[in-house]
Amino acid sequence: MDSIKALSRLSVRQVAQQALNFCLIVSSALMIWKGLSVVTNTESPIVVVLSESMTPAFQRGDLLFLTLPSTPINIGDICVYKVEGKESGIPIVHRVIQIHTKDNDTQYLLTKGDHNPADDRQGGLYGKGQMWVKREHVVGKVRGFLPYVGMVTILLNEFKELKVLLLVVLGLFVLFSKED
Repeated sequence: MDSIKALSRLSVRQVAQQALNFCLIVSSALMIWKGLSVVTNTESPIVVVLSESMTPAFQRGDLLFLTLPSTPINIGDICVYKVEGKESGIPIVHRVIQIHTKDNDTQYLLTKGDHNPADDRQGGLYGKGQMWVKREHVVGKVRGFLPYVGMVTILLNEFKELKVLLLVVLGLFVLFSKED
């Protein structure tokens, strides 16, 4: 009841100011994301590990930092790629185990999760008829990570109700944190 009374005491100007503060927070986050994309030369500078396929190198929920290298990718590098023809568009984090290079220096990669028994071709992760990951499907190469920080993202995706609750709490926080 007290929060409803406090809400009714806010003037239109105060509500507009809080709405603008919220928009400023969202736009700042988007600018940081785009800035990181430019600096790292990749469309997705940060990804979250969603499965146990790279254990022990990475655990589920680890936050990975990526760059798109201008130099060729080497065997042993951990890359993030999107599968050609798959609708989900979820990037896969796996290690390069074999490289095939054509005459025009085009690289084709064979990948495998460290914890998986077979490579991604045999494991069925590649698209139908696909034998290699083309260099243009590589989103980035892993340069660093923060353990378990991405669990928040996983929880928000697995429990949709948490998204709504978080938005409501953030909205109320912004609305009631007025400056005197």
